[in-house]
Amino acid sequence: MASVAVVSEPLVGRCRSRLRGAQKSIRERFLAEGDAPCLLHERCQLIDAVLGDLWRELDLPTSLALVAVGGYGRGELYPASDVDLMLLLPGPPDEALTAQLEAVVTVFYDIGLEVAPSVRTIDECSQAASGDLTVQTALLEARLLAGNARLFEDLSAELARILDPHAFFEAKKKEQEERYLRYYGSPYSLEPNCKEAPGGLRDLQTILWIARAAGYGETWQALAQHGFITREEEQQLQRSVSFLQQLRTRLHIHVGRREDRLLFDYQSALAEQWGYKATATRRASELLMQQYYRTAKEVTQINTILLLNIGAAISPLPDQPPQAINEHFQNTHDLLDVVDEGVFAREPGVILEAFLVMQQHPELQGMTARTLRALWHARTLIDDGFRRDPDNRARFLQILQQPRGVLHELQRMNQFGVLGRYLPKFGKIVGQMQHDLFHVYTVDQHTLQVLRNLRRFLADEFTHEYPLCSELIRDFPRAWVLYVAALFHDIAKGRGGDHSELGAIDAAAFCADHGLDAEDSELVVWLVQRHLLMSMVAQKQDFADPDVLGGFATMAKDERHLTALYLFTVADIRGTSPKVWNTWKGQLLEQLFRSTCRTLLAGGHVPVRQGLIEERQQEALRLLRYFALPEAVHQRLWKQLDTVYFLRHSAEEIAWHTRALHYRPGVEKPVVKARVNPQGEGLEVMIYTRDQRDLFARVVGFFGRAGYTIVDAKIHTTRHGYALDSFMLLDLSDRDSDRAMITYIEHELSTRLSRQSPPEAPASGRISRQVKHFPIQPVVTIEPDEKGSHYVLSVNAADRPGLLYTIAMTLAAHGANLHTAKISTLGERVEDTFLISGGDLGQAASRIRLETELLDRLKI
Repeated sequence: MASVAVVSEPLVGRCRSRLRGAQKSIRERFLAEGDAPCLLHERCQLIDAVLGDLWRELDLPTSLALVAVGGYGRGELYPASDVDLMLLLPGPPDEALTAQLEAVVTVFYDIGLEVAPSVRTIDECSQAASGDLTVQTALLEARLLAGNARLFEDLSAELARILDPHAFFEAKKKEQEERYLRYYGSPYSLEPNCKEAPGGLRDLQTILWIARAAGYGETWQALAQHGFITREEEQQLQRSVSFLQQLRTRLHIHVGRREDRLLFDYQSALAEQWGYKATATRRASELLMQQYYRTAKEVTQINTILLLNIGAAISPLPDQPPQAINEHFQNTHDLLDVVDEGVFAREPGVILEAFLVMQQHPELQGMTARTLRALWHARTLIDDGFRRDPDNRARFLQILQQPRGVLHELQRMNQFGVLGRYLPKFGKIVGQMQHDLFHVYTVDQHTLQVLRNLRRFLADEFTHEYPLCSELIRDFPRAWVLYVAALFHDIAKGRGGDHSELGAIDAAAFCADHGLDAEDSELVVWLVQRHLLMSMVAQKQDFADPDVLGGFATMAKDERHLTALYLFTVADIRGTSPKVWNTWKGQLLEQLFRSTCRTLLAGGHVPVRQGLIEERQQEALRLLRYFALPEAVHQRLWKQLDTVYFLRHSAEEIAWHTRALHYRPGVEKPVVKARVNPQGEGLEVMIYTRDQRDLFARVVGFFGRAGYTIVDAKIHTTRHGYALDSFMLLDLSDRDSDRAMITYIEHELSTRLSRQSPPEAPASGRISRQVKHFPIQPVVTIEPDEKGSHYVLSVNAADRPGLLYTIAMTLAAHGANLHTAKISTLGERVEDTFLISGGDLGQAASRIRLETELLDRLKI
């Protein structure tokens, strides 16, 4: 025997070499065969053997025991998981034993084990387990590795004594709820944690911990034997377990350390290693992630059912006769319960009735486990015959038409596979992620987010968020048709082609099958087909131009179509990503909506340019009178401004410019004025200076260094050679200090413009990992406008620090003049539109050179 204090280097070396070589062989065998359970158990067996041999070599008291706990105790060791060990003592150690134990732990580290050690007596285990759920759970899976078997038996007896199955169940359920909150209650994040997130391995382990604590067994087979799950459910669970185990195993091996997050950095490599093949419309990583999301969905389904089932077995509710709801359902403890589990098989149409009854009975808090299980198994009864049944079609429309519970029941239908069976093309987008750099939800979850937003417009408690939308939807006849459009607007994602056109075909078929009248059917199909129109016009076009506004009004048709499109556009953008929506976009959409309303009320006619200009000028003069300025205050400045200026600026902007500049139309020193955006968040900045080379690039660089992004720019040159430019800015850093920045911007920018120093690039920043690992090919086009006097430059690219500055410098190098800029940021992607002229843009070859140069500079 070797004394712990003097363990020989050869012994440590042999153990280290044995572990390293055997673990390498285990990993290689897994990569060749893909058997994750085999790797998990082989790694446990290997470490069991090494620790057992080492324990025998060490000169430790025979009264001690070496115990595996946690995942190691369970017999599952992932490639990079810690080895959870406990040194169990019969009593508190003296100084000599303490030194020995410290040396033992050092040996464990020296042989190459990532151990998570603890040293406890039985009393200490009991006290820790009583006050710490994590310790109690770890000890629940304790397994003797070596040493005193009697001591280990005493520990097991003590744990059995203190373990209260009911308290353990309630604590674990609460722990899961808190864990869900950390992951926003959704398994559908872009970079999910395959262990801890909803639908991950932890959900499965939670069920087995509870079952073990209650004495119902330690395996899925045992739960099946106790009647908690069916054999079919057991097989499905085993498939889910196998997928998640293999995914986590591959993730650990690929990263080379413990990592449970499916980061963008790893998704593509994992998919390719696993054999997923890209298609014409889908990346291999998207196929892998769709399988993950569908597996996570199944895990949350079975977790929900089993928690209800096992909870009812551990703590039966008091006997209370159920209250009949109808011939198919009853109320059992405020849960919807089937009268018998064969009802769906006898009458499949009752599947949809279950969700309708939930909506019509607000006293119901959910569904019983047997109802959920019966629904889950009955989903396969939804076939073509079911979908053609007029009664089922009527029930589905009724679900959409109910005053309450529409979102909750559609979410429940989606979770348990009913929605995807009833709408098979919707089923194809379940769990489908598209790395387009601005959607942060799977397609099905985004669809339900859009529907959620439409429902929120109707809720009094959210009126403060959407005042105009709330007002409009309350007067909108048959608002439920918007929900139909929501279900179909992205249903063709991932098929290739224009998803709006393909989705409109699917929507038309649904409307015809379900008997919607001609007016509602036309609106639904039009909405699906045109659901991107309003955001495109608001964010990319100058709708102050009467021609643009008139064209949009023509496409909007009438007030009902316009209102529906406005409501749908707000709901759609807000359902894309929390980062995509901002008050500036809301302001643009509302301005476009109100302007188009006025146009439609005028019979679809936009005032002629001269009439529109006179109207804005008169309104601007009315606003100026509030400041007690002379009657002719505007004349010196306005005579230097042309028609284009008055068309591009609102009356309020014209009044602001006039008030700031009426006494200095020809000053040499630049004038910079800033104010908080009067209609929302951000700052509005006006610059008035003698025109100078690279002005736009100089301004863009300054704003970038100040931490602002430009969302709108109106560039104008007066008749006497001055630049009168307006910028709308949003703070990138969430400093909440726009007002405090006004003085800084006015002073510092005017100073820099006076010096006319070379443009300074904004500070460089890190490119997001999503952009890095899922790059999009930039697209640049230059097209003549309708009049042929200017050119429209469109840029679609991945966002990154300094992108706008790069564009500005490139335009300056080509001698191009900028007139307007519409900056639209969609998550990690930009869709910017610029109106330009000058230089040699009239020559096709020159435009091609500019396009090519921009493409080269915009590549990541």
